[in-house]
Amino acid sequence: MKKKRFSVEQIVAVLKQAELGMPVAEVIRNVGISEQTFYRWKKQYAGLQSDQVREFKQLQEENARLKKLVAELSLDKAILQDVAGKKMARPALKNEVVDYIVSHYGIQIRRACRLMQHLRSNYYYRSVRDPQLALRRRMHEIAGTRVRYGYRRIHVLLGREGWQLGRHQAYRIYREEQLQLRSKLPKRRKMVVTRQAKVQPKRPNEAWSMDFVADQLSNGVKFRTLTIVDVFSKESLAIEVGQKLRGEHVVEMLNRLVAQRGAPKYVFVDNGSEFSGRLMDLWAYHYGVRIDFSRLGKPTDNCHIETFNGSFRDECLNVHWFSSLAEAKAIIEDWRRDYNESRPHSALNDMTPLEFASRVRDSGLEQEILTPKTNS
Repeated sequence: MKKKRFSVEQIVAVLKQAELGMPVAEVIRNVGISEQTFYRWKKQYAGLQSDQVREFKQLQEENARLKKLVAELSLDKAILQDVAGKKMARPALKNEVVDYIVSHYGIQIRRACRLMQHLRSNYYYRSVRDPQLALRRRMHEIAGTRVRYGYRRIHVLLGREGWQLGRHQAYRIYREEQLQLRSKLPKRRKMVVTRQAKVQPKRPNEAWSMDFVADQLSNGVKFRTLTIVDVFSKESLAIEVGQKLRGEHVVEMLNRLVAQRGAPKYVFVDNGSEFSGRLMDLWAYHYGVRIDFSRLGKPTDNCHIETFNGSFRDECLNVHWFSSLAEAKAIIEDWRRDYNESRPHSALNDMTPLEFASRVRDSGLEQEILTPKTNS
């Protein structure tokens, strides 16, 4: 604020000289003011005594203080309304809000902390905990190459590499680095219904599930993939890629798998023409395989292959831009091997489908294998 040239006491003393008979022209010449200023002083301060000057000065100071207080309260109210929607559950978040207030409103840190009811000792505190920069960098690398992996699978991969961290610690760092997946699928309410019990396989190679997935190349040419999964071990048995896959291609792929692994007892499919045709029926009769069709409009009846196809599209088809059919076959086959040999499986904890199937074959204890492994 600009400092005044004359105090109230000096102004009253100048007016007293004029009252005692000194000409106004001489008074203003001695003081060095204009005639308009003299008469403005006279209108404002005429008749004041020395004690009244002191009271008048105190009143002015009190008015200035009250105006400043009202302005501060108005600003405080505006600040509180501005930050009302911000989450401040932890001291670290309150520190961010205090920094925001100081930078946007130009007030002191002491006042911002008082508004937020935040201790200044907490604001100035700096953590001495290890920032674990190497671990965070590795999590970014894994999330960058496997873009649809959540924190559970990333935690399993880090454990395989020798990193010592718990699941909750992995989740905390995962959230702090903002690596969360953003699912655009809408949440739907599910009705509880009673269904006929489906066959529950007890060992690998007892039941297979298969379905088609469609996609297109970068030039717009469409192609299809036939996916086949072992229901018990969740192993991806094969993924056939072609532009036009019909019933004969399905039978040809099944014959190759039977030659390698033997025929299953059940095959879960939908009601597509490739699965309900005569060729598929003849193949099933020849090997004594029962074909279990899904109910019309009920894709959840074949949930095993639907789950696999969701991961296949999310982690492979959606993250690659195929320029040719040959490139698509090579990349999809590499992904299938990675799915079986490296990818952590949510239902099998830290085991891969191949490890799970091998353990079942070696031990023969299905009930023990079905029990999820817990971290000690």
